[in-house]
Amino acid sequence: MKDRRLKKIKFQNKIDLSKKNKNSNIIIKVIIFLIIAIFVIFLSSKFLIKKPIKNFKIGNNNSSQEIVDYILNISSYEATIDMTVYSNKNENRYKIKQIYHGKDNSTQEIIEPSNIEGVKIIHEGNKLKIENSKLNLVNILENYQYIADNCIDLNTFIEDFKNDQNSNIIEENDIIILETISRSENKYTKYKQLKIDKKTGNPLQMEIKSDNKKTTIYILYKEVKIKNN
Repeated sequence: MKDRRLKKIKFQNKIDLSKKNKNSNIIIKVIIFLIIAIFVIFLSSKFLIKKPIKNFKIGNNNSSQEIVDYILNISSYEATIDMTVYSNKNENRYKIKQIYHGKDNSTQEIIEPSNIEGVKIIHEGNKLKIENSKLNLVNILENYQYIADNCIDLNTFIEDFKNDQNSNIIEENDIIILETISRSENKYTKYKQLKIDKKTGNPLQMEIKSDNKKTTIYILYKEVKIKNN
């Protein structure tokens, strides 16, 4: 009788121990699963989500990708540009001050030539406004090709680059070259190329070409002030 009790107690202990081991295995598996899940979420947030660079300063130790990200995340900028517009018959040169305060607010003020000096072309959302009592809108649009077109804005290039799956980045010595295709249906402004100084992070030149890859607009950046929020 006593032996039966001992056997029963031992059997019960084995069952309890088996249950404990089973519960421990379940807990360990749950912990391992949670650790793996947290690790995967961390990697996804690190590599799949690109955050804008805030208060970023360009120096000699910045990588090319950091400089590209710096340009692509511009929140506002001011620039003085020399622009040449090429046509079949001639070429026209302009000096323009560009001010960009977000995609719905940009201004281009003409400094040269003198006959249209002081004219301001303002883009507010989808609206185009000309500020100058001496010249009217029709005169500007008809006689000064592309000068009222936002295709010459740096921010328009950035949006084209971000939305083009075939955008390309090339490095040549101390210059980074960004290449893209315009979203516009204008055949004269289809291809775009922006050159960036790797040392300063500032744009140097922009070249815009037609669908047959003939240069229609050439922009030389003289003074640039960039802000990233």
